[in-house]
Amino acid sequence: MAFFTSAITILQTLVVALGAGLAVWGVINLLEGYGNDNPGANAHVR
Repeated sequence: MAFFTSAITILQTLVVALGAGLAVWGVINLLEGYGNDNPGANAHVR
């Protein structure tokens, strides 16, 4: 039974780490998306 307890603990840690990584990636993508709202950033295109 101790094996299953430790396996569940390891799986919980992996799931939390994966969720945190996805959350950080999503926040970075959101911040990069907001960068396109600045018209002054496209001044070099003309």
